[in-house]
Amino acid sequence: MRWKLKNRYYRVALFLILLVFVGGLITQGQQRPSQITQEIFATHYQTIKTFNFTMMNPNRLRELEATPTPLTSNENVISALDAMNISSSGEMRAERTLQVEPYEYILNEPNACLLRAPFLVLLIAVEPKRTDARDAIRKTWGNEIMAGDLGFIRLFFMGVNNDTQRKGSKLQHTIVDESRQHRDIIQQDYRDGYNNLTLKTLMGMYWITKYCPEATYVMKTDSDMFVNTEYLIQKILKPKGQLTQKYFIGHLMTDYSPNRNKQSKWYMPPEVYPGRQYPTFCSGTGYVFSGDMAQRIYVVSLSIPRLHLEDVYVGICLAKLRIEPVPLPNELLFNHWRVPYSSCKYSNLITSHGFHPNELIQYWQHLQKNKYNPCKSQTKGPKAQQL
Repeated sequence: MRWKLKNRYYRVALFLILLVFVGGLITQGQQRPSQITQEIFATHYQTIKTFNFTMMNPNRLRELEATPTPLTSNENVISALDAMNISSSGEMRAERTLQVEPYEYILNEPNACLLRAPFLVLLIAVEPKRTDARDAIRKTWGNEIMAGDLGFIRLFFMGVNNDTQRKGSKLQHTIVDESRQHRDIIQQDYRDGYNNLTLKTLMGMYWITKYCPEATYVMKTDSDMFVNTEYLIQKILKPKGQLTQKYFIGHLMTDYSPNRNKQSKWYMPPEVYPGRQYPTFCSGTGYVFSGDMAQRIYVVSLSIPRLHLEDVYVGICLAKLRIEPVPLPNELLFNHWRVPYSSCKYSNLITSHGFHPNELIQYWQHLQKNKYNPCKSQTKGPKAQQL
């Protein structure tokens, strides 16, 4: 009798275990990764799998900061990838990858997009010491009023250096106070410097992917730029609407070959990039993309050895994604050089390069003063020629 009773208990327990197991499978099947993640990994999972996701390991990333990773052949940079199906375990692994923080945040604004998905996010690469540049941008083209009621977020991205890491650092204390006041600084513990602009940009892409995936558009630019955000929003982005995907625009750099001059700022060692020509890319001084592109670029970057030339590297990512930058309606909208100032010219462009903070404020004030009739008088602005 006791044996029969025990046997019955065993059967009930086995049934309950089986029921829980089946329910778990059903629940897991309902929790599917995002459409973008599935699409990207359907094409690139095999390459990323062989990479073993070492690029997501913070220690590994720090090892890669000092020098670019050599490429064995040009085919490793841009390859004709065959579409392939991947298992659900591969998709879930991709989701887990995006949940890992590549670098520790010293300062972060994780709730910046919580209340409302912004129409435009500005990702501004800046050195820690450039407090003056950040203040000038807040007063001019980075001011929230430029987007009206569409929703607008300004974020300054930076790493650390010897000045910020020094014990009792006045610079770091200033940055922390600045962050508390303006809530617009993202600082992580990677080494800030020219050779890490690619890393800084990828961290911006990661931030959008994790904390602001519903952003309609994103602009990556630099702290020494003049950006006519009002023209960008009203004349270029707003007419396109809210549903744009796989969209990328900027000053197109086509048919550029690697610079083999060792004295050049843009020197590219043949052992790092052996190819004869770069794919088409957009100047890193300023480019704009739809919000979905942040995740696409960040994920595919995990399978591409990093180059120190940020704009070239992003172009390589686009080529591997098989997404081409959109031709501009006017070639003079995005400028990676300094355009001679006049209110008429600057009211009809998006970017101009190479500005001191004081110049930026003076030009901006003059442009705003003449915004409703900018071409009436071809003035150069107050003392513009002496600046």
